[in-house]
Parts: sequence; C-alpha cells; structure tokens
Amino acid sequence: MALAIAEVFTTTFVLVMFAAGAFAAAGAAAIGLPWYAQVLSFGAVSAAALALVRPAIQRHLNSETEGAPIGLAAIEGSLGLVLERVDLDHGLIKIEGEMWSARPYDATQVIEKGERVRIIEIKGATALVWRE
Repeated sequence: MALAIAEVFTTTFVLVMFAAGAFAAAGAAAIGLPWYAQVLSFGAVSAAALALVRPAIQRHLNSETEGAPIGLAAIEGSLGLVLERVDLDHGLIKIEGEMWSARPYDATQVIEKGERVRIIEIKGATALVWRE
C-alpha cells in the first residue's frame, strides 16, 4: 500500500508496478507458499508489469497530449470576436472567453466591432489579427 501511495507523488508508474509485485507476494504468503516462492512471485510480477504494463500506460498518456497545441500555440490560428474597433493604434478582441488587445496583422486594415478575426500571431500581450 505504501508503494501505491508513494506513486501518487512521483507519477512515474514505477512504484505502482512494485506495489503489484508486493501484492502478488502477499497473495503467495496468504496461501502458505515458502519465502522463496514469495520472492519469486514479487520479482516476476514486478518485472512483467515494468516490461509490459508501464510502456502501454506511457504510450496511452503520450498519445493524448501529442500534437495538441498548448499555451500561445493553441491561440494562434483560432478565431476571435472584435469587441472594440481594431486599427493600428488600438483594439480589443475576445478569444475563447478572454479579452486580448489586438492590432491588425496588415497595418492598412481597420476591423469594426462585431467582426470575426483570425489570430495570426501573438506578440507579448497583443494579438495580431486578420479579418476573417
């Protein structure tokens, strides 16, 4: 149990594999097997779990996050709604519920309130946008 609880703090999926081996050894002890059988069951289950189960868990966890943009990369390319006129001097847009200051990507564009824009780039705290 201590190994399984410690895994919560490490999140490496190593200690939980040893916990499975300890559980198997406890089962061997419960049915009255000698100490060397308990040690063998601990080693076999721990090794099998480390070799087979852990890589499968890591593959599953990595496949969920792979390719999913995070941070500013997730904002670039998304759509926003103009809340205040966007021109070379000022502008305010709403991106996924957040307010951002904005400037047009093309300095000659003026984008009016209510129009949709595509976020081309984020520079500091300002979104450079293009009329959609």
